[in-house]
Amino acid sequence: MDLTILYRGPLSSCDYDCPYCPFAKRRDSTAQLRADRAALQRFTDWACAQTDDRLAVLFTPWGEALVRSWYRKALVELSRQPHIDRVAIQTNLGGRIEWTAEADPGILALWCTYHPGQTPYRRFLDKAERLAAQGIRFSVGIVGLPEHLDHARRLRADLPDHVYLWVNAADGHTYTDDQAADWTAIDELFPFSRHPHRSAGARCRTGSSVISVDGEGTVRRCHFVPTPLGNLYDGSYRATLAPRTCPLAVCDCHIGYVHLETLPLYDVFAGGVLERIPARSPVELPRQPRPTEAPTSTRIAPVSRELTQFDTV
Repeated sequence: MDLTILYRGPLSSCDYDCPYCPFAKRRDSTAQLRADRAALQRFTDWACAQTDDRLAVLFTPWGEALVRSWYRKALVELSRQPHIDRVAIQTNLGGRIEWTAEADPGILALWCTYHPGQTPYRRFLDKAERLAAQGIRFSVGIVGLPEHLDHARRLRADLPDHVYLWVNAADGHTYTDDQAADWTAIDELFPFSRHPHRSAGARCRTGSSVISVDGEGTVRRCHFVPTPLGNLYDGSYRATLAPRTCPLAVCDCHIGYVHLETLPLYDVFAGGVLERIPARSPVELPRQPRPTEAPTSTRIAPVSRELTQFDTV
């Protein structure tokens, strides 16, 4: 069986304080960190043992995971398994990157986001350049806020040409056609992010060849549909895997809508769906018409932020 897994454990702490992000700076207790570490080890052990399946894994933590040694260890271990085609993680690239030298560069990939004001620009760019020199697969992204436009242009000019720079439409932000054109000049795929995608009744790969797993092993079709499909560790999820249509009105997060069969994104990102790297550039895109009536957004609203010292265990 070929299976893509989006894993999100109980970790919910981040070293950054982005006002537009629901993962804004929070601190996990020692007990919470221990629970997260144990959950990740259980998942890693399970994934390593599934030698009869072909797996691809994307870690989508509620915060920044690569400052934790157990995530770095898990990525290295999973990258060395012959039955795992890709292991990737979303990261702000704020932590150390030397550990990537221990991983298989043909399997490991990073989905990196640059957050202006949270880290020095040169520090972020230096890490990106070092990853590129190592041959590590990675994409870089930025949130499409007006105050980020010059940062994005600078980043596009300074990044190696082969590194894809993506732009996420900002939560609750409406773009004029001129504004959208500015962002599309940086990321030709921005039209897919500009508006939520109507998904009700649309065929989606989630729940069939793609699943979401939490720290308890509960399997759901994706992060945005709460209905459980079974448990990863007792195998009960397997009998429930089947083609499905989306029960939600709209899907406006890339890790969700990339799996919609009504969109061409599996072709656009062929070989790089998990790490958000297009198969080729430039990409000939279908027109993305502006909705006649903007649907209600399903993006997660930012949570209140506690400005606490980050625990770097």
